[in-house]
Amino acid sequence: MSHINIEIKAKSTNHVHIREILKSLNAEFKGIDHQIDTYFKTSQGRLKLRQGNIENSLIGYKRENQEGPKQSDVFLYNVDPKERTKLKEALASTLGILVEVDKKREIYFVDNVKFHLDNVEGLGTFVEIEAIDKDLTIGKENLLSQCKKYMELFDIKDSDLISVSYSDLLLEKALSKRK
Repeated sequence: MSHINIEIKAKSTNHVHIREILKSLNAEFKGIDHQIDTYFKTSQGRLKLRQGNIENSLIGYKRENQEGPKQSDVFLYNVDPKERTKLKEALASTLGILVEVDKKREIYFVDNVKFHLDNVEGLGTFVEIEAIDKDLTIGKENLLSQCKKYMELFDIKDSDLISVSYSDLLLEKALSKRK
């Protein structure tokens, strides 16, 4: 399945406040997922295998590293949990593993907007907002507007925004430790 996201990622120390806002909006709580995202070496874009107790998928995406709301062109393939180990082995043996991200993620939805309250091992706590257009009928401007609305509602400041993925942050951290 191919779709477009407009998304932000930000450092967050106010998960309690964001949870309260989501509850007041009658957000649908999907649960807490312990996810291992394995990023593979690629010549373009990103490819990761997500292994969780709620979400299991192979995700390929292209996204510019920029602060603020950004577009991701996403290909998502749901993976049978019984097959994910074999798939990981096949991808690792042909592409190689770049890095693994271990996180606990609270997942919420309000209409087409998905919210993640993340605690990422080795990095800390974050919030993600993903305005999703699965059938390409909402439009980029409406997705951007949704994303900005929730940024304001959650009091996310520009200084909190992260321009890169968790994988990039972990790779940067590992590189700085080697110096």
